[in-house]
Amino acid sequence: MSRKAFYSFHYVRDSHRVAQIRSAGVIEGNQTVSDNAWEEVKRGGNAAIKRWIDDQLHGKSVAIIMIGSETAGRKWINYEIEKAWNDGKGVFGVHIHRLKNLAQLQSPKGANPFTSIPLTNGGRLSSLVKAYDPPYSDSKDVYRYITQNIPTWVEAAIADRKR
Repeated sequence: MSRKAFYSFHYVRDSHRVAQIRSAGVIEGNQTVSDNAWEEVKRGGNAAIKRWIDDQLHGKSVAIIMIGSETAGRKWINYEIEKAWNDGKGVFGVHIHRLKNLAQLQSPKGANPFTSIPLTNGGRLSSLVKAYDPPYSDSKDVYRYITQNIPTWVEAAIADRKR
């Protein structure tokens, strides 16, 4: 079954890393926003940003949080996670720190962003949502691992929400 995904990530730090995964074409994802278009959205203030995110999440079955070194704790990434979760979408994360960026550099591993999202029962979203960490250090192996496994992770996240 073809799934549509919303990719959430720290744009400045990780756009190239995420572009590598998106360009594999394994999962249909939301369109990349240009720097100019994002600046235009931001000029509209918080309400405009929320509206844009809500529109991007509409019609998607899963939110894939691409976890870089500075993803966790970011205001709008937290909003995207919470919105997707509250809308009943599948949600999971993938650590991408070992994928090389445009400068051919890897980055430090980032914290799990789901640990900062509280649940109504007092727990944390990290107790329900998986964050996958590819077991390789070479960027090419990490890429191959993510692109081979992402369809399974998508289906697992969606199935978990139906339980």
